[in-house]
Amino acid sequence: MDQKNIIIAITLSVAILLGFQFFYEVPRLKEQQQLAAQQAAQQPQGDAIIPQPGSGTGTGDSVAAPGSDAATTLQNKTRDELLEEDPRVKISSPQLSGSIRLRGGRLDDLVLLNYREEIAPESPKIRLLNPVGGGEGYFADLGWAPSDPAVKVPGADTLWQAEGGPLAPGQDVKLSWNNGGGLTFERIYSLSDNYLFTVKQRVTNDSATPVSLAPYGLISRRGTPETLGFYILHEGLLGVFDGTLKEVDYSDLADDGRIEQDTTGGWIGITDKYWLVALLPDQERKLGTRFVYDGTGPLPKYQTDYIWEQQEVAAGSSLETTNRIFAGAKRVVLLDQIRDKYNVAGLDRAVDFGWFYFLTKPIFYVMHFFNDLLGNFGLAIMALTVCIKLVFFPLANKSYKSMAKMRKLTPELTELRERYSGDKTKLNTEMMQLYKKEKVNPLSGCLPILIQIPVFFALYKVIFVTIEMRHAPFFGWIQDLSAKDPTSIFNLFGLLPYDIPNLGPLEILSLGIWPLVMGFTMWFQQRLNPPPPDKTQAMIFQLMPIFFTFILAGFPAGLVIYWTWNNSLSILQQVVIMKRQGVPIGRMPTKKT
Repeated sequence: MDQKNIIIAITLSVAILLGFQFFYEVPRLKEQQQLAAQQAAQQPQGDAIIPQPGSGTGTGDSVAAPGSDAATTLQNKTRDELLEEDPRVKISSPQLSGSIRLRGGRLDDLVLLNYREEIAPESPKIRLLNPVGGGEGYFADLGWAPSDPAVKVPGADTLWQAEGGPLAPGQDVKLSWNNGGGLTFERIYSLSDNYLFTVKQRVTNDSATPVSLAPYGLISRRGTPETLGFYILHEGLLGVFDGTLKEVDYSDLADDGRIEQDTTGGWIGITDKYWLVALLPDQERKLGTRFVYDGTGPLPKYQTDYIWEQQEVAAGSSLETTNRIFAGAKRVVLLDQIRDKYNVAGLDRAVDFGWFYFLTKPIFYVMHFFNDLLGNFGLAIMALTVCIKLVFFPLANKSYKSMAKMRKLTPELTELRERYSGDKTKLNTEMMQLYKKEKVNPLSGCLPILIQIPVFFALYKVIFVTIEMRHAPFFGWIQDLSAKDPTSIFNLFGLLPYDIPNLGPLEILSLGIWPLVMGFTMWFQQRLNPPPPDKTQAMIFQLMPIFFTFILAGFPAGLVIYWTWNNSLSILQQVVIMKRQGVPIGRMPTKKT
């Protein structure tokens, strides 16, 4: 098998994958985002769907919350107007600001102080949770589901009494409510330094009869959120059940309506690309969990919830539960710390490292180490590339030596092809004898490509999905390694002080400086390899640097920097080997002189 055909096949496979994303996925996703934006402008409706106690850990049928406005169409109001409607307890920490709504006792107002929607300093901060009624309702809630419907429990219209505030690290807040029938409900909120709420719920039974209650938790979201929709990224509902990760897209849940799962421990939540809202129940408890879709209103509802087994509260006694809510940025190190501290299995899987988790997560941690050491994720990418080169140096060195010998044999190979042009069997025999005589492996040129492909996709995944790479600067004009190079011929490669808008079909012409440098290094490296004798192959190889320059122009700058730096190191390695082998650098004669 000719090594050039193998290299072409591998290269074309990568090109097809990249081209599919650039030419098909990007236009399709933009259309989806426009539809989602139109939908979000519609009028919202409804409240949470409360899980009900059933037999065992089953969740039973869903009904509206006691006293809820599930059948009421709410007026469309601004976020600020909704926040002023009811009394609230403020939330204040170095990472978060927001409030807990006392009517209903739900967590529905949360702003991430350290993250903005865009890189510009005047860009709004990320609003993670929002009250229902503004077109983007998104909240977390906890409560009790009674086995006897006659027992009054807190609902969406319950007005809690607050003690303390604001809620801050080291400063708890207590909410309480008495149902008038001998039951007193309390919630004590604590807040850590990093997006984690601990909620202790207590019910005290001062009546003369026992009651059975099942603690529950839920996260509810209004409207289908605007998602990127990339096949390499999950956005939607997810959870870990008995140690196994389960991911459900919004569209899949809309088709299924409801997905139920029993588990011991684990967690459930709703994730965006960079943000997560998750419920972390008692890890020793058996739970009934659900993913629920309700499309009856103007805006669809997506909800994930859990419910415990029924707990009896005897007369004159009390029952206490502890649950946690994570609401914030999906920082890998932080999720690992929470996972280990509270034994929450698989919490780090909220970051979509994908099938190659075993490769992508170690790559992230190596990059994180170099970033701590060098203070720049761009330099961390370059340091990681050097490490990868060192690990595979023996294999790559052997491959480049063989390629140098192949280049040196170009005149002999050309002569054989001319001599046996009409007899392919004889030609292959003579070529193999020549390879054997000169100790050359004709497939050696495939090895550097094969090594680079899994690393390339793993690094792409890390750059694309991790919050640590978001808005991470390099040097000069690269202020966001997770975004494409902002320079272009349309702004004279950064000389004109404005960003390039979406150019539609002309977007492919928006070539930045780094993609052009990458294309040059790819072309130069190609010149060091043995030239293919076939004219068609030669033409394909000549077009590859141009093709990849246009394709990678739309990819994250961090990935283009990696490819450029990797090409540069490969060129340096090849040049040194070629000089040691006595192979001239430049065009080789195709015939003996």
